[in-house]
Amino acid sequence: MNPSADHPLVPALLDACGRVYDPEFGVSVRDLGLIYDIDVDKTGAVVATMTLTSMYCPAGEVLTEGVRSALEAVPGAGPVRVDLVWEPAWTPELLTPAARAQLGWNEPTTRE
Repeated sequence: MNPSADHPLVPALLDACGRVYDPEFGVSVRDLGLIYDIDVDKTGAVVATMTLTSMYCPAGEVLTEGVRSALEAVPGAGPVRVDLVWEPAWTPELLTPAARAQLGWNEPTTRE
């Protein structure tokens, strides 16, 4: 993830993403590693770039709408756009340590 680290809204926006949970995993989209980027321009407009664990994720619309709603609720955030991307593809390596522990995945997985 490469958010606009110097923008003062970024910590609150990342926190907001941490409150959007994938209904299948019970883990936040932030901890799943689904949020690839959050960009905030000088007017406060927000563009979040995210992916899903699969192109066929049945909760995809719920998750993207949840992220949009959560980001819009952050005080000072302007208009929000959520871009869903498939490159790079999500892999379990993107899970945070907290997500790994919650899912019982103690060892990092690697792609063959």
